[in-house]
Amino acid sequence: MMPPVPTTTARRMWQRIEPVHALVYFAPEATAEYAAAGTKGFWMGYFASRAAAMGPVPAEVVIATFFNFAPRVVRRAIPDAWTFTTPDRILDARFRAAGAAVGRLAGDLELEEAADLARRAAAGCRPEGRPLYAAHAALPWPDEPGVVLWHAATLLREHRGDGHVAALVAAGLDGCEALVTAAAAGITTKEMLLAARAWTEDEWDAAAARLRERGWLDDGGALTAEGRAGRDALELRTDQLAVEPWSTLGEEGCARLAALLQPILDRVNQAGLMQYPNPIGLPPPS
Repeated sequence: MMPPVPTTTARRMWQRIEPVHALVYFAPEATAEYAAAGTKGFWMGYFASRAAAMGPVPAEVVIATFFNFAPRVVRRAIPDAWTFTTPDRILDARFRAAGAAVGRLAGDLELEEAADLARRAAAGCRPEGRPLYAAHAALPWPDEPGVVLWHAATLLREHRGDGHVAALVAAGLDGCEALVTAAAAGITTKEMLLAARAWTEDEWDAAAARLRERGWLDDGGALTAEGRAGRDALELRTDQLAVEPWSTLGEEGCARLAALLQPILDRVNQAGLMQYPNPIGLPPPS
């Protein structure tokens, strides 16, 4: 068995796999496939495609598992999505979109080794307490290497995301408070988060007031020493909870996968499919 890799490796590898996973939301192939499957508008396609592995769940399940979206934007899309389409149809559309997007951006690259390494890492994920990961992990593996790579990236991303939600809940933060701390920490911007997660200015201000009362924010909206320590602890705990699958590859395997992913990431960025700043705080390419 490989020795555990440093927690910094978990963050470094997330930064590499996230853009591969995110193709299925932001590539034009995804927009077309979800519309053809029956969804209405971007948000319905997003919530339905990401939740479909759990079945035709109600809005409350999506609110709980996605965590930091304003409930109203979820309820505008779910459960109505299931009257326009079905989980099976949207999952088929999702995999077709992934295959088409990866094929367009990286079809001339050799993807078998990257797919194999990513799948090996995903095999190191444990399902306990990871509902979104577990739902997607129960889906059959695709055959085509580019789609295998995308599916493995999805499993690794949702596994990390579930752990991040657990860390936020353990810290006593709600969805809007978590976003306020992220903006105050400089991870991303308030403007980006309000637009991408659909909270109102009043809800944001109320969350900031709760954080000031808690001692995490000062009167100017900056993190206090206590808030900075709390936010740092959250990020560290997220990395700790995400490190196990990367330890199955070891440092050498992780470095090799990162190198194989770089040409794909370059093309994703050249295509303008990732914004900087963005809602999850993914840094711009180095």
